[in-house]
Amino acid sequence: MTGSSSASELRRTLGVGDAVVIGLGSMVGAGIFAALAPAARAAGSGLLLGLAVAAVVAYCNATSSARLAALYPASGGTYVYGRERLGEFWGYLAGWSFIVGKTASCAAMALTVGAYVWPGQAHAVAVAAVVALTAVNYGGVQKSAWLTRAIVAVVLAVLTCVVVVCLGSGESDAGRLDIGASGGVGGVLQAAGLLFFAFAGYARIATLGEEVRDPARIIPRAIPLALGIALVVYACVAVAVLSVLGSAGLGDASAPLADAVRAAGVPGLAPVVRVGAAVAALGSLLALILGVSRTTLAMARDRHLPGALAAVHPRFQVPHRAELAVGAVVAVLAATVDVRGAIGFSSFGVLAYYAVANASAWTLDPKPTARVVPALGLLGCVVLAFSLPGLSVVAGAGVLAVGVVAYGVRRWVVERSGGPGR
Repeated sequence: MTGSSSASELRRTLGVGDAVVIGLGSMVGAGIFAALAPAARAAGSGLLLGLAVAAVVAYCNATSSARLAALYPASGGTYVYGRERLGEFWGYLAGWSFIVGKTASCAAMALTVGAYVWPGQAHAVAVAAVVALTAVNYGGVQKSAWLTRAIVAVVLAVLTCVVVVCLGSGESDAGRLDIGASGGVGGVLQAAGLLFFAFAGYARIATLGEEVRDPARIIPRAIPLALGIALVVYACVAVAVLSVLGSAGLGDASAPLADAVRAAGVPGLAPVVRVGAAVAALGSLLALILGVSRTTLAMARDRHLPGALAAVHPRFQVPHRAELAVGAVVAVLAATVDVRGAIGFSSFGVLAYYAVANASAWTLDPKPTARVVPALGLLGCVVLAFSLPGLSVVAGAGVLAVGVVAYGVRRWVVERSGGPGR
């Protein structure tokens, strides 16, 4: 291996446990603390149906991503898969969707930290959190995996307390778990789109493919394992909170898990839940910055983004310029944007990203039976994306269109100059 190639490659240090923890750190985060209430408002008594729909789409996406990651164990995730299976444009579109969508997710998670830690200074706390976690990621992926492991343990402990307290209280009533769809089919689908936000973190495992020791074996095991654990946790929490608050009470809750433990007769646990929410958001933010910087690295290598962002630090073996650039953009957004708008925009971008992943997996095997899962995943992504609130759809489609125009301009400039396409 030449010196130049080794200088731009990442070190393979992550095992199955590390990869699962990073995926869980992305999924079992602030989404479960924040997404249940708006999902309940959309679906009413169909909340659990919405969770099931989101889980099915997430499973299809995870299966497609795992198959692709085993074949293409490089940083970048679906940016790489789309490029290799569908062509350069579709890879670019996936990478663009991921970067803009997940950058918005980073801002939303940072603002969630601020809202729980110091509501009066939420933006300032959010910026401080971004700066601190960017510094952690700069120190190397192993440090990030270690910190994520500690965060996941705290969050799972808090969620376990919520489930035990709610289900064990005298206020719990199984009759509140009505699985009808009072919000209609549209409400169930919109709830699924909102709840999908809490499932989407398993992509972080695939984007770290270049840092996993044996990616062909580890990634296909880690992705479904992380997704399965997250689904069990979400289902338990949703059932526990619904059994105490009901769908109407949950939909009106400003802090649903804290409100649930108060309604269950244990108000002293509410501050603990608030701390757990802040820690969960920190875990999601840590993993999100990690994943976005790796996709930025991959796109910079192909000159879809400035080539300087492809540099890898000679000591820490991380894409340090990409991490600093992502951290700077997220800090600016965290100082200026609204958390609800960030979440809606992010969901649209992430679903577009997974649509490309499923389309890529469709090309792997021509047998009809092998195409059922990617076909279902692709359809699910499109339906959920356009079931989101109208403003989120318009904003997301507009930003994707900007990316398409930028790609076209770049191709035109390259062709006029007679240079290579990549």
